[in-house]
Amino acid sequence: MKRRGRIVGWVGLVLGLLLAYGAYRVLWGKPFSINMLANRQAIEFLMRDPELFTAVGITDGSILDHHSGELTPYNLRQRDEAYAQFAQFLREVRQFDRAQLKRQDQITYDVLLDQYQSGLSFQRFSWLQDVGGGPYPINQMTGQEVQLPSFLQTTHVVSNEKTARNYVKRLQAMGPKLDSVTAAMQRQVQEGVVLPPALLERSLVVIHDTVAPRPEENPLVTTFVERMNKVRSLDAARRQQLQRDAVSALTTGVYPAYARMSAALVALKPQAATQSAGVARLPDGAAYYAVLLRQATTTDYTPEQVHELGLSEVARILPQMDTLLKAQGLASGSVGARMAALRTDPRFLYPNDDAGRAQALARYQQILDEVNARMPEYFHALPPQHLTVERVPTSQEKGTSSAYYQQAAMDGSRPGIFFANLRDMSEVPQWGMKTIAYHEGIPGHHFQISIALGLKDLPIIRQQTLYTAYAEGWALYAEQFAAEIGMYKDDPWGDLGRLQLELLRAARLVVDTGLHAQNWSREQAIDYMTSATGMAESDVTSEVERYMADPGQACAYKVGQLKILELREKAKSQLGAKFNLKDFHGVILENGGVPLTLLEQLVDEWIAAVNGAH
Repeated sequence: MKRRGRIVGWVGLVLGLLLAYGAYRVLWGKPFSINMLANRQAIEFLMRDPELFTAVGITDGSILDHHSGELTPYNLRQRDEAYAQFAQFLREVRQFDRAQLKRQDQITYDVLLDQYQSGLSFQRFSWLQDVGGGPYPINQMTGQEVQLPSFLQTTHVVSNEKTARNYVKRLQAMGPKLDSVTAAMQRQVQEGVVLPPALLERSLVVIHDTVAPRPEENPLVTTFVERMNKVRSLDAARRQQLQRDAVSALTTGVYPAYARMSAALVALKPQAATQSAGVARLPDGAAYYAVLLRQATTTDYTPEQVHELGLSEVARILPQMDTLLKAQGLASGSVGARMAALRTDPRFLYPNDDAGRAQALARYQQILDEVNARMPEYFHALPPQHLTVERVPTSQEKGTSSAYYQQAAMDGSRPGIFFANLRDMSEVPQWGMKTIAYHEGIPGHHFQISIALGLKDLPIIRQQTLYTAYAEGWALYAEQFAAEIGMYKDDPWGDLGRLQLELLRAARLVVDTGLHAQNWSREQAIDYMTSATGMAESDVTSEVERYMADPGQACAYKVGQLKILELREKAKSQLGAKFNLKDFHGVILENGGVPLTLLEQLVDEWIAAVNGAH
């Protein structure tokens, strides 16, 4: 018995040591696989960014939720720790011998290296506040004063008492964070980074609209109350107390912080008045824009190459629109002038009131349902997540784009949402609605992002939307693909809307590089885009100011679309009768988001495999 006890003891000791060694490898040392490392790094990264942790949607409201009552710090320490973390992550990835990894693990290896090296490429620009972020902490499009309310209203899930309580905690933290953003802007001013006047004025408008309602009527409170009312475990007394706490947080913290931010912006007006539109004027600005362009397009295209590509695409698309317009009896004037006239045609406009907005939302849903019914014909994988259509929150409509998509939470607690900007129904002609729905929803962003979230054998990082050129390139491809499968059949007006939006994306290449690499003025950019596309000047102004606030990003769309179309044509050419569209879509979508260079490798490998199998 003693001998057996000693054996059991030794076995237990050995097992304990093995478990301890395994835990060390998984948690601190070199993990047993690259996937383990990728997931460990993702968790470490998310733990430093509670807002991103919520956006990914893994543990909010659960016993593992230690983050949903916090906001991500906004200071130089947070930035510098991120750079240090990227450097550490790179060292950890390079512990693996890429040549010894399986193909999917090699893809993970390449994606990790690309992400961390891309982040570190911004370290040379000491004036930047965010790792890889835009140039201005406060701006009408991507500024924290816009993103925070949007995050709280649409991303923070209120599903139980804990998440409701943590929502209030985040509201209480919002004032101090807004003050940190104001301080970051003022620090940048000392380093020669000042908002252009148009972005400053637009930011003031957004702030004014955010705090215009009384605190108890602010969407930050009213949407919170609406969500709490759906939580059965919260009794009336608790809901009322949390509502009072939310109102108090706005009254004592959020509104005063916005007032201080506004005052700081107003004080900056004299300096802003001297600023040009592009980022080349900033310290090391030309190099900064080149890095942004590389990151956005995942190519080595120079600004000059992107500019020329845009001009050639504009020249290709305009004749197609001219032909369609003439077929509808619209032959006089430039394409832009004819499209501008079409925008005001009452046949294609909903009433500019709440009834008209309800009609538009219903129409978007109808369009999505119709195209969704066709998708099993062309895709192996179909998204399980539901897609809803909602109006952009009114407090954010003036500064944001015409539409955008917010991905579903990985745990299913939040659906995918297609947000339509309905600030002015004259900006929503019915002939443009199909293309927007296909781009943002099905088979565009909702399809691509939801399929990626369902790739369970891949690490978390490869399930996320990391690459703009890949994601937006797919969404533009989806617009054209919808036309190819007949979704615009007997709808020439809708096809005109598709071509006009494609023209917009081509013009973006011209305008973005014009602003940031060729010293175009804001007014020059607006004139060019209005003339070329025929879009409403208000829409074009928002677009141009978006490119000023978020340089390079808008160039990703067309570059990505053209690459996917090029790869499809290559596959058709080399495979002939062996080409299978479902399989091609599987290669594009079922490897997660990747740089365009890596996407081309994957398609080439698929072509070789199909040819080798026959």
